[in-house]
Amino acid sequence: MKKAFIVNPCSIALIVVAALTFTSSNLFAQDDPEARRIMEMVDARDDGDNQTADMEMILIDKNGSKRNRKIASFSKDKGDDTLRLMFFLQPADVEDTAFLTFDYDDPNRDDDQWLYLPALRKTKRIASSDKSGSFMGSDLNYSDMTDRELEDFDYRFYEKGREQTFDGIKTWAIWSIPRSKTVVKETGYAKSLLFVRQDNYFVIRSILWVENGGDLKYMMVNRLEQISGIWVATEMQVARKAGKQTVHKTLVKLDNVRFDQDLDEAMFSIRKMEKGL
Repeated sequence: MKKAFIVNPCSIALIVVAALTFTSSNLFAQDDPEARRIMEMVDARDDGDNQTADMEMILIDKNGSKRNRKIASFSKDKGDDTLRLMFFLQPADVEDTAFLTFDYDDPNRDDDQWLYLPALRKTKRIASSDKSGSFMGSDLNYSDMTDRELEDFDYRFYEKGREQTFDGIKTWAIWSIPRSKTVVKETGYAKSLLFVRQDNYFVIRSILWVENGGDLKYMMVNRLEQISGIWVATEMQVARKAGKQTVHKTLVKLDNVRFDQDLDEAMFSIRKMEKGL
């Protein structure tokens, strides 16, 4: 197990101050082939197959009040595509809610997402225009629940320093800039600054500029473990800030992560969502 590592707050503060001066002319600068190559390595990193996990999602408001949610998570590869299914187990107000994602490798095909609401006995398909919305009241968007298409973004190194070190961990600092307003609308982010570990190509930090309202989101991987040879973020935090004020935080923890489980493709269906575990 890898030890948890926490980002140096002073380092992030300096990066944000400099990043806020990043002008619109910089946003549309030419894609950097070397930065793109690194992001291709991130995309190609082995993330395992036939995975099951117990997930805990902790929602924390600005006053420190917490709401805990227990989730059973499943994922399976279908060729180059990835199927994901989540069942909410606790508390009672979200029990039996289910979320299904078909994450397509084809960049010209929109990922499919469905949400089953047991109180209404209704399955809702998440439209592209709704994917920038909050996922189940958390600080994650629906768009965060699928992989980003590399073709939708330009990548370039952070101009104040392409390498950043956090507690001895060396990273590349890379801007991710949407190539179209459509991508901005769908993801909910005007741009992102990503910190990629140089030893394993894992994004361990990111700063995301929310499209509407000017808020920032800070994603931090607090614990990274190697399970069955696969790097897994078993604890991560997403904090949303308006200025210096933390508006809301979401803590996600994974336990009992297992790969190469006997998962039938038929499990990843709307019928299974509505039937439940």
